[in-house]
Amino acid sequence: MKQRSKSKSFSIQTLILKIVIVWAIVAFVIYPNLNLLVSVFYKNGQFSTEVFGKVFGSARAMKSLVNSFILAFTLVVTVNIVGTLSVLLTEYWDIKGARVLKLAYMSSLIYGGVVLVSGYKYVYGANGLLTKLLVSIFPGMNPNWFVGYGAVVFVMTFSCTQNHMMFLKNAIHGLDYHTIEAAKNMGASGSRIFFQIVMPVLKPTFFAITILTFLTGLGAMSAPLIVGGENFQTINPMIITFAKSSFSREVAAFLAVLLGIATMILLAVFSRIEKGGNYISVSKTKAKLKKQKISNPVFNVAAHVVAYAMFAIYVIPIILVIVYSFCDSLTIKTGNLTLNSFTLANYQKLFTSAEAIKPYIVSIVYSLLAAVLAVLMAVICARFVRTAKHKYDVFFEWGMLIPWLLPATLIALGLTTTYGERQPILFNYVMVGTLVLMLVGYTVVKLPFSYRMVKAAFFSIDNDLEEAAKCMGAGTLYTMIKVILPVIFPAIMSIIILNFNGMLSDYDLSVFLYHPLFQPLGIVVKAASDESASIDARAMGFVYTVVLMILSSVALYFGQGDGMERIRRWKQRRFEKRVAKG
Repeated sequence: MKQRSKSKSFSIQTLILKIVIVWAIVAFVIYPNLNLLVSVFYKNGQFSTEVFGKVFGSARAMKSLVNSFILAFTLVVTVNIVGTLSVLLTEYWDIKGARVLKLAYMSSLIYGGVVLVSGYKYVYGANGLLTKLLVSIFPGMNPNWFVGYGAVVFVMTFSCTQNHMMFLKNAIHGLDYHTIEAAKNMGASGSRIFFQIVMPVLKPTFFAITILTFLTGLGAMSAPLIVGGENFQTINPMIITFAKSSFSREVAAFLAVLLGIATMILLAVFSRIEKGGNYISVSKTKAKLKKQKISNPVFNVAAHVVAYAMFAIYVIPIILVIVYSFCDSLTIKTGNLTLNSFTLANYQKLFTSAEAIKPYIVSIVYSLLAAVLAVLMAVICARFVRTAKHKYDVFFEWGMLIPWLLPATLIALGLTTTYGERQPILFNYVMVGTLVLMLVGYTVVKLPFSYRMVKAAFFSIDNDLEEAAKCMGAGTLYTMIKVILPVIFPAIMSIIILNFNGMLSDYDLSVFLYHPLFQPLGIVVKAASDESASIDARAMGFVYTVVLMILSSVALYFGQGDGMERIRRWKQRRFEKRVAKG
């Protein structure tokens, strides 16, 4: 009787929890975007197509749409070339200094978004070090050469290769060396092995990365905003411009809707390609891949030249940002580096001034809270789906994955448009202008990734563990906390860290949702990169970027490196020592 009462009590708790999660998904994921659509196409209770005339009659809006697709198609080519070379030069071909090259090529994992683009601007912009050097050699040269389509493509080509360094690298490591060796024994040349054996195995990964790259180009924000200039603006920067005026706000919303539709179509194409992908089966006992030597001396030299040229492009902005972070204001303004230029004053200001360190605290608090909330919802929803007793429980999965179909600007505009006024679904609470708005936005965009990763972690759980706990009389809640969570805890921590790292320097969402009195890092760094920014602001921008790279590196080390494994080994050693001491 007691056990039945406990089960009934827990069923009520589960029902309440499901209601809360359904409300959260509807209130913050579904309703704001539906409301945005209604606000665009319905005026005074009637369907209206007025927005079509505003958008298609606006030369700036149409040009931004065209520019977005031009950029997306261009990046599919350039990013795939550079990204593939990055992996092949460090993982497949035998190149001298590959370990050092790899560190440079992986810098985009810790250095992205508005922070990365600002770094490139400090090198190639009108006041950049390289530009000043070129102007001193060629006095007639235009100092504003690094602006427009070419500049955006260059920056994004070298900043969007992280997917290659993560996914294509793993695919390369998954190659069966027995197959390559057999081809060699049959007299196949290196180029034939590469194109007929290696490339077909990598084909599914290339499809996935290509779609992700296209979507990245389509939704580009930071590069067009900072180095695009007036002649090359894409959809997202134009949405920011239109959203600032009440007259053109519906144009911004419609552009965001168009971007969302394009994203959905492309993701559908991606799913179709993924299902029909060609996979090559390999032997069950695969041999570890050995790096291939380039036998042709001309190609070998050319490969090394390309490798170190790419190394320079990746590293120079980072080195310059680090050097300038230790320089005084006069050096940053003139670009004349001397031994007397270096100072620790910028870092002293960061750690002694409450105003200077405030953006870090704001970004860290928001990113950490959003990372934890997203993972908490993911764990709950993944559990509901895993133990689904009703066909409608699949709603939790759909609800968690919806933000993957929507660009960040559409989510942000949906939240600001909907909750800028009283809404019954939020108990008439006006969220715009509060500290909660950006936290909600951060959490929503991280729901799909968190859910997919947590769901994958649940597959590693042995069902016998849960059955054994139930046989011993443990309740569902007790089993979840004491049996299941400890098993997936390392995965949960990794997901939290990766979420935290991904939002730490966010600009795309923050520019719509941040509170004016609590500016996050992305907003501050972007302001420091503007031509109108003061020298002190630029100096602090360099410091913010350096510390941000350090934080991102540490987070990445624990999220995807050996950090978590080393902590587990350390805890295991301490436990063994305690046991040995009795």
